[in-house]
Amino acid sequence: MKARLTVLGSGTSMGVPTIGCDCAVCHSTDPRDKRTRPSIMIEYGGRVVLIDTTPDFREQAIRERINKVDAVIYTHTHADHILGIDDLRPLSFHREGKIPLYARPKSAEFLRSMFRYIFEADYKFGGIAQVELKPINGVIELFGARFEPVAVIHGDTEIYGYRFGSAAYLTDHSDIPERSFTQLNNLDILFLDALRHKPHPTHSTVENSLRIVERTKPQRAFFTHICHDLGHEATNRALPPNVRLSYDGLKLEFEI
Repeated sequence: MKARLTVLGSGTSMGVPTIGCDCAVCHSTDPRDKRTRPSIMIEYGGRVVLIDTTPDFREQAIRERINKVDAVIYTHTHADHILGIDDLRPLSFHREGKIPLYARPKSAEFLRSMFRYIFEADYKFGGIAQVELKPINGVIELFGARFEPVAVIHGDTEIYGYRFGSAAYLTDHSDIPERSFTQLNNLDILFLDALRHKPHPTHSTVENSLRIVERTKPQRAFFTHICHDLGHEATNRALPPNVRLSYDGLKLEFEI
């Protein structure tokens, strides 16, 4: 089945431009250097699935003219991946049933606590996002497609990336467990965290992610969760032909 992946956001947790920063990338006129927080949208068979809802989701949804969401899958519960949940409200008001939100059990419990005003609502005037949590422990079957959790290490925490058809999306990883590499074979598209060149305790570097690309050999690789250390054009010139920085609004076709 044909599918389209849209990069809603390609930036790090503080976004680019970063508040209060006067660096060259933050002042760049290249629109690909304007990076909102990291998320993707997958469209197939008339369905729309999001991975994460960032604090910039409202801006992203307006930019991409999103008029419905059929499901959201969460990687983990850091603020830059979940705080847009409230902006699902207008998309949840004009559909049958609640929008399902999929997350590993501990993440689902965190979301329930963090957004108690949604999940334990007693507000009689409405206006609350119509969503429901669905804890997951394995493969999710959504509208004829399989979303397979891929364990990655984010600092000292295990979180999920996902493989779906011939594509995989791994964000916020400093390491990939050996067992997860078996899930990354025969990929058309692979998204990897590549924060910057300088090492970071919770994120991959450009150099480390290039080693992962060399090992997994996808047809195309794209780096995401990019900070203001990396200018889009200059960085791309130094990358292999099948590897590129992603950017907000990038659209890719693949088989799901």
